[in-house]
Amino acid sequence: MPEGHTIHALAGRLSRTYAGKPVRVTSPQGRFAESAALLDGATVVGAQAAGKHLLVELTGDRWLHVHLGLIGNFAVEAVAPGIPPQEHPVQGEVRLRLTSDTHVADLRGPMVCALVTPEEAAAVVARLGPDPLRPDADPEPAWARITRSRKTIAELLMDQAVVAGVGNVYRCEVLWRLRLDPFRPGRELRRSSWDAIWADLVRLLPLGVAYGQILTLEEQVLDAEARLAAGEVPPDLTGRHLGTSFPREFATYKRTGLPCLQCGSRIRQQRVGGRELYWCGRCQRRR
Repeated sequence: MPEGHTIHALAGRLSRTYAGKPVRVTSPQGRFAESAALLDGATVVGAQAAGKHLLVELTGDRWLHVHLGLIGNFAVEAVAPGIPPQEHPVQGEVRLRLTSDTHVADLRGPMVCALVTPEEAAAVVARLGPDPLRPDADPEPAWARITRSRKTIAELLMDQAVVAGVGNVYRCEVLWRLRLDPFRPGRELRRSSWDAIWADLVRLLPLGVAYGQILTLEEQVLDAEARLAAGEVPPDLTGRHLGTSFPREFATYKRTGLPCLQCGSRIRQQRVGGRELYWCGRCQRRR
């Protein structure tokens, strides 16, 4: 499932491409045809992300709500020279297509694709926990929920009502980076540990937005930060594929049975919170 950085990158891509422009809205697949007709011709005001939810505001108090789910993809691509945007070939089952004079954005396989009111869009945000990528994020409500819960911190990090946008990769990797016991109940977690989790998410997620891939190994993180500080402009990704600026490598995620990069102990695997958790039983003992 795409994690929060993917949706924030998509929101930025849609805003840069379409904000202030009228768009043609169609549903080549047909499943969104009725709502697409109501949006067709509207001007895009802008797009925003809240956790794993995408919200696109259009004129006329109309909002598009998208959740990509497990297999969804929303690619924004420039049309080929000489080909009218409306004649851009459709590939696969496209639920929604946004077309301007220069770009085509195709949504495939979403879990949610709905035309909603401003109140319904606001309700989507309201029911989520703080999103480390949003400037208005306040980590205190998340901490309040954590301190009242018997659930493990590994489960709580996957609960979007606690922290929005964190998926399984960031969950596994951040807990390993901080040497935290993933099975520690939330109410037993130290405040300093929660502060460290939040700070690490705030540090890592923007790198995911910039480079289109999850970076958690410290060497890669420092390299990415240095590149951005030096003014490097990351590749202009369409969202169709993951970024390739760095090798896709992790400390624990999908490394079952391989040696821990810190201590050499074997990485373990267990289903927690509906997804496979990967951790080091020797390193990760902190509260």
